[in-house]
Amino acid sequence: MNRRTFTVLTTLLLSASSITWAAPTAPLSTPALKATIASNGKPTLIFFLNPMGAPCQAQKVELDKLVAQPSAKFNLANVSVMDQGARQAFYDYGVRSLPSLVLVDKAGNVNKVFAPGIHSAESITAALSALN
Repeated sequence: MNRRTFTVLTTLLLSASSITWAAPTAPLSTPALKATIASNGKPTLIFFLNPMGAPCQAQKVELDKLVAQPSAKFNLANVSVMDQGARQAFYDYGVRSLPSLVLVDKAGNVNKVFAPGIHSAESITAALSALN
């Protein structure tokens, strides 16, 4: 299989998986998710991470920029691979790569599943703004 065919197939599979994956209601698989999602009328950004991984640490820097802004009107829920009790959340949300982000709206519905990888503060802000 040549590189171009592989790239096209990979793109199609990623697109299809994000379309079929989105659930109407966000699963509340962990105590942190139960306490955070739709708890105070704000959207929730769920951050699936490995705290020891360099990509997850880089994503955390971007998220810290957002949280530090006075206009930050969202909840942040961290789901760590190091927490054995959080394993079900990885299954429920279909997370297979880290770092991963899932945006849940005020009503507790999955709004956006970001492609795995590091996202800039600007792209996350754009997704949050689209909720309003």
